[in-house]
Amino acid sequence: MEEKKILVLGRRDHTEAMRVAAGLTIFGHDVRLVFMTEPVADTDANAEQAELLELSDIVPETTVPEMGDDLALLDAAALGAAIADADRVVSI
Repeated sequence: MEEKKILVLGRRDHTEAMRVAAGLTIFGHDVRLVFMTEPVADTDANAEQAELLELSDIVPETTVPEMGDDLALLDAAALGAAIADADRVVSI
């Protein structure tokens, strides 16, 4: 299978977006994850998925200003560039 650059946009379900992003690395894909719409909730389920991201070497990014102190903050131009650079975009 050919390695793809996949961008996962966590828009509606951050927990599921983290799970999908981590899972896609199993196939050797280069995966980026961008949290959108609101800050990620502080839940046990999200903490577990965050551990999977670490194991998968995925460093999440965000478009949510409130998360900008902890994650790389993408403006509209940077998000657009990330989308244009991806072979596939998954919106969750």
